[in-house]
Amino acid sequence: MTEESSYDYLFKIVVIGDSGVGKTNLLSRFIHNTFDFASKSTIGLDLSMKNIIIKDKRVRVQIWDTAGQERYRSITKRYYRGAVGALLVYDITKRESFMNIPRWLNEIKSNEAHPESILMLVGNKSDLEKDRQVTLEEALEYAKVNDLVFMETSALESINVENAFDSLIHTIFDKLSSKLTTMDDKKTKFLRGQTVQLNNTIHHSKHNNSCAC
Repeated sequence: MTEESSYDYLFKIVVIGDSGVGKTNLLSRFIHNTFDFASKSTIGLDLSMKNIIIKDKRVRVQIWDTAGQERYRSITKRYYRGAVGALLVYDITKRESFMNIPRWLNEIKSNEAHPESILMLVGNKSDLEKDRQVTLEEALEYAKVNDLVFMETSALESINVENAFDSLIHTIFDKLSSKLTTMDDKKTKFLRGQTVQLNNTIHHSKHNNSCAC
């Protein structure tokens, strides 16, 4: 099986937020089920891949872990382009990281992410409840006002991490599948193996038909 045909969908997702909120360990927990107590701040960007099956479709997920430091901002902005999903992460024990979420939200929306991308607000380090500075209620309200999916997680204790990523990926899949079904309903036909690309979301058609031009 060739590299190009080894998946039906390719989703690009970015993980953004202030430095130190736990983005890298969230990703490590999801990809490898590991947690690194000595984890250092990401320099620039880091790319991870995960292949999953959803409704008999092979989905390859590209997840970009981005640096939160200001000095890397010009680099990381370029990698928002074409993202169909994003996790906006803050630390529930650091109010400043929550107050900076509007800036991150503006960045993802203004730097050519997919116009219909699914955005999730993630309050990490829920295991540190005694040090909480951001209440669950205000985070829920912010997510509601800004049309964001919301979840609290703990990378350390592996709480809701897989749920957060899976929820985001499945929501993207359902939305994309709905669009492709609509295309099929309009009798749009594709050559077998032809790639249909919606920004960085890729679908390999399995129809053996002539192109309706």
